[in-house]
Amino acid sequence: MDKHTIENRDSYTAVVTVLGQDKPGIIAAVTNILANHNVNIRDISQTIVQDVFNMIMLVDTTQADIAFDALASELEHEGLQIACKIFLQHKDVFASMHRI
Repeated sequence: MDKHTIENRDSYTAVVTVLGQDKPGIIAAVTNILANHNVNIRDISQTIVQDVFNMIMLVDTTQADIAFDALASELEHEGLQIACKIFLQHKDVFASMHRI
């Protein structure tokens, strides 16, 4: 993979964050939506602290069959169904928001 390909792929990298009360099915709910729209999970980290579920994923939206904003809305709606907060942000926006 050449440098141009890597840079291009990074421009389609997004961050999915999930926060809520731990219960079965959270990961399945989120990953099913991503898979249904051909979004690839590149990295994932999940922790549970005192029954609070927290997950962050780096996803590749290069092959997604849905607009970014529509995917963000679908994930947010799913979050309401499973009593979690789910956010989808472009990687650069996420990095800017969390820069100290």
